[in-house]
Amino acid sequence: MLPERSFSMLSSVPKKWNMSFPRNCLLALVVLLSQAAMAQWRVGASGGGDYNWFTINKQYMNNYHYDGAWGWNAAVFGQYNFKDWLGLRFELEASERNHRVYRDGMASGTNYINHNTYLQLPVMAQFSFGGQKVRGFMHAGVYAGYWLAGLQKGKYQDPLSRRTYNFKAKYRFQEEKDQRWDFGIAGGVGIEYRFVEHWVMHVEGRCYYSFISTVKPYMEHVRDYRYNTTVGMNLGFAYIF
Repeated sequence: MLPERSFSMLSSVPKKWNMSFPRNCLLALVVLLSQAAMAQWRVGASGGGDYNWFTINKQYMNNYHYDGAWGWNAAVFGQYNFKDWLGLRFELEASERNHRVYRDGMASGTNYINHNTYLQLPVMAQFSFGGQKVRGFMHAGVYAGYWLAGLQKGKYQDPLSRRTYNFKAKYRFQEEKDQRWDFGIAGGVGIEYRFVEHWVMHVEGRCYYSFISTVKPYMEHVRDYRYNTTVGMNLGFAYIF
């Protein structure tokens, strides 16, 4: 049995203090947890150049040739780190997936570039390693995209008159032919440098490999499948909360 003095000491504690103490503890815990959660987030932007080419079975188009072409990319991104070495990255990226078309034979003067603009959403796991200042990283995941617009620019040679024309024309999509949705795998490797407490910069090499042909099976006996593969480099900056 406690001495009477103990009871008198407990009873002397103000009732207001007894009620506010648990509430203050809960508030402090919420603040600490929110700060810990924010410390795992980063947001940023990146941009650079890319090189795209077609994987294509030309079948009957023997006098057509397809080469890769350079384009650009720009993105905003967010990332949440579950561990020091593991994070989840999601981006909203606009990029060009261009390719060059030229012909031989009677239309050998034809040579133009298809400029294709895509909007895509890569979602990737990030694995990183290294110290506090300099770290290497690797991305692996998937992406979904949509073909926004196309532009054809170059030279066209009439096979009959043999005259060559310079042209620039907006590509007109054909519903029965053009597949504008895209899906595939994405990956990359890079290095980042933390130059101040909350800011990092990175350089990354990235690859996108499409599983969906840009051409639908619109012909009965011919399957004109064409798949994009894109590699690029980007420079980016991110703010770490």
